[in-house]
Amino acid sequence: MIYRYSPRPAGRCSSGPVLIKMVPLHAACALLSLAPLLVLGHRPIWIQPEQVHLSYPGVPGSMRVTWTTFNETESKVEYGLLGGRLFELSAKGGATLFVDSGEEKREMYIHRVTLTDLKPAATYVYHCGSDEGWSDVFSFTALNDSASFSPRFALYGDLGNKNPQSLARLQKETQLGMYDAILHIGDFAYDLHEDNARIGDEFMRQIQSIAAYVPYMTCPGNHESTYNFSNYRNRFSMPGQTESLWYSWNLGSAHIISLSTEVYFYLEFGQELIFRQYEWLMKDLEEANKPENRAVRPWIITMGHRPMYCSDDDQDDCTTFDSYVRLGRSDVEPPAPGLEDLFYRYGVDVELWAHEHTYERLWPVYGDKVYNGSKEQPYVNPKAPVHIITGSAGCREKTDMFNPNPREWSAFRSTDYGYTRMQVVNATHLYLEQVSDDQYGKVIDSIWVEKEKHGFSAWL
Repeated sequence: MIYRYSPRPAGRCSSGPVLIKMVPLHAACALLSLAPLLVLGHRPIWIQPEQVHLSYPGVPGSMRVTWTTFNETESKVEYGLLGGRLFELSAKGGATLFVDSGEEKREMYIHRVTLTDLKPAATYVYHCGSDEGWSDVFSFTALNDSASFSPRFALYGDLGNKNPQSLARLQKETQLGMYDAILHIGDFAYDLHEDNARIGDEFMRQIQSIAAYVPYMTCPGNHESTYNFSNYRNRFSMPGQTESLWYSWNLGSAHIISLSTEVYFYLEFGQELIFRQYEWLMKDLEEANKPENRAVRPWIITMGHRPMYCSDDDQDDCTTFDSYVRLGRSDVEPPAPGLEDLFYRYGVDVELWAHEHTYERLWPVYGDKVYNGSKEQPYVNPKAPVHIITGSAGCREKTDMFNPNPREWSAFRSTDYGYTRMQVVNATHLYLEQVSDDQYGKVIDSIWVEKEKHGFSAWL
């Protein structure tokens, strides 16, 4: 047993030293070894909403709010018109328990609430959560459902948690009101599932400063494939009933289709998905091409992660002539159809891609051949779809290198970090430009696509 003398603390009435009895050394060590258990013995309560993001459900006058808590709570959104009475309206939804498939089997509750009867183009202020905890206050502008609306988009793929170089510029521009919607064309966080999905959590916190203000519309990429795309399927809330894997929606004079190129590469998750998506795409395109529908939404725009064409020097699918996405797979039974002929047959105007960590604009192309509108004005009444590859937003894999000898369909290439802006101006004019983050926001490429008519007959 160890004893030591200690001076009596100042301010006490008694005088003289105090004899303090010390615990044995081995007992002190045992207590110290238990200290982490004493600290960590009680699981924290995580009822505070986080990772707030919006999506458009595809129904005019609606907006969906999605967020995460780590304990079960109610799912409520309180909102009101900007300048009106704060939180005078409210809506309830529900939460689903998502258990990540990593070693820790971390649990999180994904909350979804759909707001309806919103006034077109009106700005709303909202927060989400429950009486146990509320998010910060955000705002959004309800989408205008008029076909004469001219929506503005930022679009990109391959944005990571590490080295998200374009993120700060996108955050600021979104909060300045420059965009009506964001299109994230696959590959998130690098990767959503890593560190038992904590990387996914942090990435969703990062994009909250964009995605809580405008609809954040997505499609899956190869980096989402782990555990059968479970982090992607659970975290995002896209239109339709396909767990955000493929869907379509309308905005302004455009019909926008999001698809999964990954069904061609991860056959272990179901080869039948290639055929299910293809049949869905064919029906969706048939509906969009009905004369009464194409007259209102003449532009058909697709977004998918892996491109049909590219001139990067990395041996990806798009660098080969017989690309799976473009021509299908003849090595499966029955043979799986590709997408190029389908999109050409139904007059798809613009095809947006990512995956390659570069920006590349193509001349109008079909069947590996260029079909410009004319030599002087290639994008005026083009005779084939226009392809844009925009996968250089920023991630830990850095940017890619180009093949020094591109094919004739390659019109413009850049390895700068950056992203693309698009505006569907009206039924005949669509504008695209590429922003270089390396060059402090400089627009390094731009085109106008002009079409007097849309559909298959436009190619003739």
